[in-house]
Amino acid sequence: MTRMGDVLAGFHAAWEFESDSVLIRYERGIRTPKLFQALGERRIPLEAISGVTLTPGKRGTVVLHAEPRPGADPLMEAAAGQLKEGCDPYRLVLPGDKETLAEYYTDELRTLLKEDDEPADRFLVPAPEVPLQFKAYDGKASFDGRTVHFRWFWTGASSAKWKAGDQSFPVSELTGVEWRSPEVFEGHLRLLRGEPGPVQADQDPAAVVFGLGYGPVHESLPFAAAVLAAVRQRGPAAAVPAATAPRRDPADIAERIRHLGELHQAGLVTDEEFSVKKAELLAEL
Repeated sequence: MTRMGDVLAGFHAAWEFESDSVLIRYERGIRTPKLFQALGERRIPLEAISGVTLTPGKRGTVVLHAEPRPGADPLMEAAAGQLKEGCDPYRLVLPGDKETLAEYYTDELRTLLKEDDEPADRFLVPAPEVPLQFKAYDGKASFDGRTVHFRWFWTGASSAKWKAGDQSFPVSELTGVEWRSPEVFEGHLRLLRGEPGPVQADQDPAAVVFGLGYGPVHESLPFAAAVLAAVRQRGPAAAVPAATAPRRDPADIAERIRHLGELHQAGLVTDEEFSVKKAELLAEL
């Protein structure tokens, strides 16, 4: 680059060019995609970019697009090609009168890129910061940097999940994550532990189900990316002290016991399972 700190502002984002990276600042306007607003700001090292293009866009616009190098960005790895074009964080839409300026930056970027299509051996782009949480259809997911917690909702969780109880998964026990966009059929977030033949997500205690406005992309995808990054980088240096779990609300415990009783009366929970689970819930008071 001829000058460090040059900025190219487009719709919903501005790219600041440095000698070794591109700093992307996303707007927080009402028309800005919620995923961009959730990301806020991202620094993309040039070694994480495999190429760059400039193409005509809709309604007289031009589109500057950086192609992320495979394996370099946990967000894009978790998305696995499921993001809609308008939510691509590597895509900058510009008004047509900035085409000449965009061409200049495109050429400058190309001179600095190695155009490396080989997968990166580690994540080069920082993951979303923890702690993170979101509401799925059947439970609440939270992540403190070291452990993923699933807390089931009695209104949505299957009897299989209620039988299993609330779940905690240390990063050290995970091998990856599987994110299926809530904008397609059967969206979910599943934690992978290497076991073969996973059951359906609504029956799997290692998964939460999306849909009906739950698990939106701007909440569940950064969550999945943060977990994936922690799995890849796990070790003493990656560990984050977990916060002390607050005591459960007695009213919440009472509601859970009531729902457990309904499952018992319906024959979905055995006498022994009912007694054990009721004792576990009472112990949380």
